[in-house]
Amino acid sequence: MNGAGAAAMACVQLYVALGARFENFVMFDRKGALHKDRNDLDDIKKKFANAKGEITLEQAMKDADVFIGLSAGNVVSPEMVKGMAKNPIVFAMANPDPEITWEDATAARKDIIMATGRSDYPNQVNNVLGFPFIFRGALDVRATQINEEMKMAAVKALAELTKSPVPDIVNLAYNEKNMAFGPNYIIPKPLDPRLLSTVAPAVARAAMESGVAQHPISDWEAYEADLNGRLGLDNQVMRVIGNKARRDPKRIVFAEADNIKILKAAQIVHDEGIAYPILLGDEGKIKKDCR
Repeated sequence: MNGAGAAAMACVQLYVALGARFENFVMFDRKGALHKDRNDLDDIKKKFANAKGEITLEQAMKDADVFIGLSAGNVVSPEMVKGMAKNPIVFAMANPDPEITWEDATAARKDIIMATGRSDYPNQVNNVLGFPFIFRGALDVRATQINEEMKMAAVKALAELTKSPVPDIVNLAYNEKNMAFGPNYIIPKPLDPRLLSTVAPAVARAAMESGVAQHPISDWEAYEADLNGRLGLDNQVMRVIGNKARRDPKRIVFAEADNIKILKAAQIVHDEGIAYPILLGDEGKIKKDCR
């Protein structure tokens, strides 16, 4: 971890809450590596002071599984990335210039999982995915605070959404044909309209379960419908049709289901519970595409 400011410390503490161990971190601040012999560390930094003396960032990255930068641009070289472990994860969050550019990092390693804070590269990590919806859920249940349970609920909701089929409107917005969970799509896109009705309810529910909600929600379907209603009339019309279909799902035959777009449409229909898809097409190709 290069950087030990407020953002970096918030991130590492979230990783610990998710199961990471303190002893597996090697952190750097402006003065160098955090180690036990330094006498200028606060109580939180001391928990992550695992470096073996005054090592360099290059030495620390040797055989490392993950690099996370919340520091300054262009402090990581392609050679440093090449020295990392198999399938390395690199989150270069410095803006506007990341710790290493997307081009240099992906050229150095074909097995890399790379993210930046920039919108002109895949995997943009941006707080717009979190704070609007965290506060929406918190406000809707009149939460007295934003606690760890609520933040964790937002994290898990985003992770789950990433593995769901991406709506065509999102593909269109980003000039993509068929985004799916993988190295170049590990986090939802900021323009995904599902964020509001996914993250906010998760946060609201966590607030209720952790005892900080003053205005509990009882009808979750109505709440999600209200959230989606904020997105415009077109979405509202589609929701009305979808809700009607869910009350009495019919069987729908999808011809040419060996076409990836048709198969994707059938999956959405099934996942949303609005119909029972029947697939027509090359069985072998359909099974292969389903993998």
